Amino acid sequence: MAGGVGSRFWPVSTTDFPKQFHDMLGTGDTLIQKTFTRLSQIIPKENILILTNEVYNDIVLKQLPMVKQEQIILEPAMRNTAPCILYASLKIKKQNPDAVMVVAPSDHWIEDEVQFCANLQHAFDFCEREDNLMTLGILPTFPNTGYGYIEFDKLDSRPVKKVKQFREKPDYATARKFIQSRNFLWNAGIFVWSVKSVLNAFQEFQPVMFDHFMKGYDDYNTSKESDFIKENYPLAENISVDYAILEKAQNVFVLPATFDWNDLGTWGSLHEKLDKDENNNAVVNARVLLENASNNIIRAEGKKLVVIDGLDDYIIVDKDDTLLIYPKSKEQEIKTIVSKLK
Repeated sequence: MAGGVGSRFWPVSTTDFPKQFHDMLGTGDTLIQKTFTRLSQIIPKENILILTNEVYNDIVLKQLPMVKQEQIILEPAMRNTAPCILYASLKIKKQNPDAVMVVAPSDHWIEDEVQFCANLQHAFDFCEREDNLMTLGILPTFPNTGYGYIEFDKLDSRPVKKVKQFREKPDYATARKFIQSRNFLWNAGIFVWSVKSVLNAFQEFQPVMFDHFMKGYDDYNTSKESDFIKENYPLAENISVDYAILEKAQNVFVLPATFDWNDLGTWGSLHEKLDKDENNNAVVNARVLLENASNNIIRAEGKKLVVIDGLDDYIIVDKDDTLLIYPKSKEQEIKTIVSKLK
């Protein structure tokens, strides 16, 4: 899934060029390139589909030159994750009704790729045998209020746990209780299931959406598909796959992941993963002179010289004709700032 805008990473991430197409970590690869490389360790490259907005088609082809046009599933409108997953699942069913699939965001940071592949194979094996829906959960390291949580059955001693319920982003006190109870995981938004299982779930819990996309089933993977999707995709309900099916289904399981993970959703989460100086400042593409400065993330273009005195816990980003100087404690509000600027 590579269709999001990533507005909390403004001004680097913009509607024209979202964060998944940027080298956010300064590694030499963009986030979508790293995701494709990671998945291709366990999935044939020709079996990887990229779901993105139609305006990003050329960017995807440029950054992933090994991908064919038919592997890029273009959305003519932003309708959250449920419609794009249903659409892709129906296309896959026409190719292989026995397929098992993973749904992965294109903008996550995963360090231990060997463990990631091992977890993914475990999930594939489980979903090949059972009519179940699976998600990968991340063991919480602190009471994060920016993630959703997955509650699993405490008494379940199996490696794969039965999900009791999904919980929305909590306040700090609730997040602390989740951590202390030891049967909550962060919801990473990485899903594994057979095509048959996920389509059965959509048919049961989202019959209107299912019927809507089934109208074009004969056209999928043909020259007629584009016209059907352009006309009908924008009419689909704007809803996440969590709300649409996962919170309703009774056959949902979670595998506690054994790899390090970060959703890279905010400047603060990026700060966690970058190298830092002795005062916990992280610097990307800039030359700096820092006095009485700590816990900041500083990003500039073209190795610009940045001089800072007396700032603690700030986001400082210089991009084209925009300069952002913003408290990290208020980073969730950057999305609102972007809306006001529009």
